Amino acid sequence: MPTIDEQMAILMQGVEYGDDQIKEVMAAELRERLAEGRPLRVYCGYDPTAPDLHLGHTVTMNKLRQFQDLGHEVTFLIGSITGLIGDPSDRDSARRQQTPEEVAQKAKSYAEQAFKVLDRERARVRYNGDWLADLRLRDVIELASQFTVQQFLAQERLAKRHERGEPVWMHEMLYALMQGYDAVSLQTDVQVGGTEQLFNLMAGRKLQEHFGQRPQVLLTMPILVGTDGHMRMSQTTGNYIGIDEPPHEMYGKVMSLPDHVMLDFYRLVTRFGPNEIADIQAGLVNGDLHPMVAKMQLAREIVSRYHGEGAAARAEAQFRRVFQRGDLPADIPVYRPGSPQVNVVDLLVEAGLAPSKSQARRLIDQGGVRIDGEPVNDIDLTVEVEEGIIVQVGKRRFAQLARDA
Repeated sequence: MPTIDEQMAILMQGVEYGDDQIKEVMAAELRERLAEGRPLRVYCGYDPTAPDLHLGHTVTMNKLRQFQDLGHEVTFLIGSITGLIGDPSDRDSARRQQTPEEVAQKAKSYAEQAFKVLDRERARVRYNGDWLADLRLRDVIELASQFTVQQFLAQERLAKRHERGEPVWMHEMLYALMQGYDAVSLQTDVQVGGTEQLFNLMAGRKLQEHFGQRPQVLLTMPILVGTDGHMRMSQTTGNYIGIDEPPHEMYGKVMSLPDHVMLDFYRLVTRFGPNEIADIQAGLVNGDLHPMVAKMQLAREIVSRYHGEGAAARAEAQFRRVFQRGDLPADIPVYRPGSPQVNVVDLLVEAGLAPSKSQARRLIDQGGVRIDGEPVNDIDLTVEVEEGIIVQVGKRRFAQLARDA
């Protein structure tokens, strides 16, 4: 196992609190536990609020992976009960309450996708319904007695809603109690979370102390903005990059990022080390590294991490030959052929780009058909179906190929 100083350098990288005193306390407590020379119990919770995990989730997942690689015990906790309540910490309005069926379906997807980042052999997947569902009313009263209404209303988001005269619902108050009780049930040494969740994480420390446990160390990570470059990455706003998206879509979305967020992505969602990132930053500042080159390197890294080097290379090649031309519409319809290979004439008809085979042949003979920007002049051409290939007829008709699921 690396030395304590080496572990601290890795584990505190990227951690933010917005309060130097809290950072000093947490760093000292983490060092103290590492000095005990035992595997620490570490977890982060994820409420299944959307069908898939996205890069925003991986900010904390990457920190869990660092703990794994250093020999510590990691739990990927799925909020099967807290997902029914909805965390108000990062919201300007109450979340829509989900049904148990919705949460269960999304939880299944989260459990499958978690191992795109975490080591399957060294991680546990747990569901907080295993203990929260068994709480009795008197248990909830005991948890609630540890906090005041003023403490909850001091949270920035809730305070603003209260000042505007907007509803602050009672069930939202329960969220911090339930998340705090997760720490008690797991008897954790360390909890990882987002900076906006500091109140909830602190609730875990308070409840652990109430139940005679040693309060956990808190490591909070900054929020990742979405493809718009300003708002938090979210499937609700549509500015997300899903970790299960096809390689060409993932690559294209990374390339659409504004230049000013590139370094945040390098720091938070790549495997690049601090020295490598410092070199990239220096190159961008002094002009030795063009922003387009840096962004393509970022896109390759992200796609290769979730789909492999081969898929990243193919996605980059497609981007170079198609999307850099900048003359394609944003809403190209997707067509999924029924087989991995298809004759070009059949393809044009089946994709609705030509009304008949005879018309399709005529279009090809006239030079009006292109595939990924290259003209087609052979009516017997067999097209290999690859994700994202663009078929164009004339100037206004397009189809984007996708493999049949």
